[in-house]
Amino acid sequence: MEDPTTTTSRTDTIKTKLERNVRAVTLRPGVGRGTATATARLGDDLACEISDGSFSLQAGMSEKYGGDGQAPNPGVLGRSALASCLVIGYAMWAARHEIPIDELTVTVEADYDVRGELGVDDSVSPAYTAVRAQVSVRSPAPAAEVEAMLEHADRHSSWLRIFTDPVHVSVERTISS
Repeated sequence: MEDPTTTTSRTDTIKTKLERNVRAVTLRPGVGRGTATATARLGDDLACEISDGSFSLQAGMSEKYGGDGQAPNPGVLGRSALASCLVIGYAMWAARHEIPIDELTVTVEADYDVRGELGVDDSVSPAYTAVRAQVSVRSPAPAAEVEAMLEHADRHSSWLRIFTDPVHVSVERTISS
């Protein structure tokens, strides 16, 4: 089992860093604005290499879709983005509110109908038909405090907001021969 003083020290470090960021963007809001860029380049077998800053990821399709099944598909990455954003956001807000967390798990489920993605039926959307997140928290803090922190974190979750209040997306195409 982990030493409680190590966990407290890490929580204090997280809280201190987040508070420093809050002060910085409060004093100079422009510091908090920017543009993040990810680039995906098609490889073989419906696979692609994705780069975003210093990070490199792979995505691909399963064998039943014509891929080689060697990398997660975009749906896996999207669900994972939401689940990881929620779990990290909850941990950040727990640190800021000084709520100890012993265990935290987020599971994201998404319902879909592939007829829309495959163009079989234009009346069927290629988007998810429903998305659910199950959050499980173990904490010695009172349940009401944990629930209030989770609700607060949800209001400030970028990926939860993308799923619940979509942003405008523009697609610019360049075609060359």
